Amino acid sequence: MTTYKINFQDGVLRVNFGEPSQNDEIVKDAAARLEEMANAGELQGGSLLKINGPISIPVAFVLAHKLAHIYGAVGFFDPKIGKYVISITHNPAYKLGDLVD
Repeated sequence: MTTYKINFQDGVLRVNFGEPSQNDEIVKDAAARLEEMANAGELQGGSLLKINGPISIPVAFVLAHKLAHIYGAVGFFDPKIGKYVISITHNPAYKLGDLVD
């Protein structure tokens, strides 16, 4: 059973809920999928990672913990603004709150 879906598509990490479940199971599935992607070489790291799709707060923490170590900055898509909001940054090219396309 997959309660959370994570895939790269067009240079963006696409996330979405899968089978209905509670966050205690969803965070386990999200972490397992990230580990699977890392082992397959899909999470190469880089200067910026864009994430798009629905996410719960517990899942956001799982993604942040894993991805902040391998990407210089992480932006989450905000549909109200229509841009990615930089939420994590260790890269001087991006500041917290920057908006990127």
